[in-house]
Amino acid sequence: MREITFTVPCYNSESYMERCIDSLLSGDERVEIIIVDDGSTDRTGEIADNYARNYPEIIKVIHQENGGHGAGVNAGLAHASGRYFKVVDSDDWLDEAELHKLLKKIEQWDREDTRVDLIVCNYIYDHLYEGKTKRMAYGNVFKEGVICSWNDIGRFRPSQYLVMHSLFYRTDVLRKSGVKLPKHTFYVDNIFANQPLPYVKSICYLNLDMYHYFLGREDQSVNEKVLMERIDQQIRVTKLVSNCADLDKVARRYPRLANYLTRNISIMMAISSIHLLLIGTPEAMKKREMLWNYIKNHNHKLYFKLKRRTLSGFTYLPGKVGAGITLTGYKAAQKIYQFN
Repeated sequence: MREITFTVPCYNSESYMERCIDSLLSGDERVEIIIVDDGSTDRTGEIADNYARNYPEIIKVIHQENGGHGAGVNAGLAHASGRYFKVVDSDDWLDEAELHKLLKKIEQWDREDTRVDLIVCNYIYDHLYEGKTKRMAYGNVFKEGVICSWNDIGRFRPSQYLVMHSLFYRTDVLRKSGVKLPKHTFYVDNIFANQPLPYVKSICYLNLDMYHYFLGREDQSVNEKVLMERIDQQIRVTKLVSNCADLDKVARRYPRLANYLTRNISIMMAISSIHLLLIGTPEAMKKREMLWNYIKNHNHKLYFKLKRRTLSGFTYLPGKVGAGITLTGYKAAQKIYQFN
């Protein structure tokens, strides 16, 4: 069995996908790379097929009709044979030296018959065109190199949460969780980073600066302008994440995980609320109200927590003064954390 299956969803990625794939190839035959050509109209499929011909023992290619990022992840998971599963977006890349360290650790666990359901590594916000980076690590949440459960974790900082870039799930855990991402929808990585967590029994944080998350393309989904254009998809994913776990059930076994999941829903509610404020039209204000009413109607207990005890409550302050306070805070956080 390969140690890791890397899935690389690609759509018209000809200008940057090779940087991504070359970084993964450094794992040699200990890894499996599944390139999903999601209905590309440029040379993406041709480049993928060339890689498969040159590395037939490592690389597989799936050509499919365009279904969006989620469809690419679903296809990769359906065909994965590795012990762990990792999604790498085609404009991102991994640090090769850190990947070798991770593979050695997984091989050690294999020899010792030690099971780890989730590996957490650091990731880097890489503003490549501006020559700036920001490292996101988890040493305050997990003890480095120690296998633990959700009941052993520390507190997350305000800018800190588990994202797809930082996670290596065991493949069987993902399949047990039943995670399946919707087609033609952006921001589905939030579902992938949340729904399987209650199925994780053992976690290990490795202090490796592994994943380089590229920022700077004008058409990128996290670009503020693009996010506002796709706000309906952000709202849809926020609703799906709010329903992806029974928080009361999780709290009975893993109270700290339940708190984290609630916090993450709060962050997504804040993002949706803020960008609807940035849009500023009467229709956007109506959507903001409808989103909060959705939470209220589906889970009143969660609604109360979000309104009274978490960040998102500060993004749903009444009136123009409340909107101004929210947007001022957002701009300050944006400058500090450089998240888009």
